[in-house]
Amino acid sequence: MKCLIVEDDFISRRILRELLNPHFEIEIAVDGEEAITAFKLAHQAKSPFDLICMDIMMPKMDGREALRLIRQLEKELEVPPNLETKIVMTTALDDPKTVFDSFYQDGATAYLVKPISKQKLIRELRALGLIQ
Repeated sequence: MKCLIVEDDFISRRILRELLNPHFEIEIAVDGEEAITAFKLAHQAKSPFDLICMDIMMPKMDGREALRLIRQLEKELEVPPNLETKIVMTTALDDPKTVFDSFYQDGATAYLVKPISKQKLIRELRALGLIQ
């Protein structure tokens, strides 16, 4: 399975990579623009991501904008809803409005507040059916 980590902070990227590496082939993007490029390339190669872990607050293009564009691209590519990439938004913001907007307006699959522990991440991946 493939995972794209979209995170501008080096330490956060490193932690997520260490936690996810036993379960996924990992690719990295440092902002939303790179995430969109990686998403398109993966689909062109007929090897889409199973999971994207994306920070909300990033330079150039934030995670919410990238999320909306990825969901739009999936519609254009006619990806069936059951085959959409699972997108877990990550943020240091424990803000109910951001959570609500990410889920209901932008199409996030799940939301994790940093610092992300191994237990929280594994629980979420199991709930999403990505690992056992």
